[in-house]
Amino acid sequence: MAKSERIVLPADPADAEDFDVTAAAMDRGQRARLIRQTRTKMGLSQPEFAARFHVPVGTLRDWEQARATAPDFAIAYIKVIAQFPEIVAKAVAW
Repeated sequence: MAKSERIVLPADPADAEDFDVTAAAMDRGQRARLIRQTRTKMGLSQPEFAARFHVPVGTLRDWEQARATAPDFAIAYIKVIAQFPEIVAKAVAW
């Protein structure tokens, strides 16, 4: 972790396996939760969601597991999918 990264949630000193959480990690986790909740509310598996909305399944998996930070455009896309899933699915269908 770089020294310039701000800790927003310090590790619990009583828990040897706990760790500090940076602002970037917290943001990545919140984005992951939004994506996962949107998909699960639709009742779709990762492969189904990925195919329906043309998102590479590996990318979706990385975003949902917070291994990678979903970029702002992807978050906007997920929010539109959450509100208008049928319109988006129709728009991306070839």
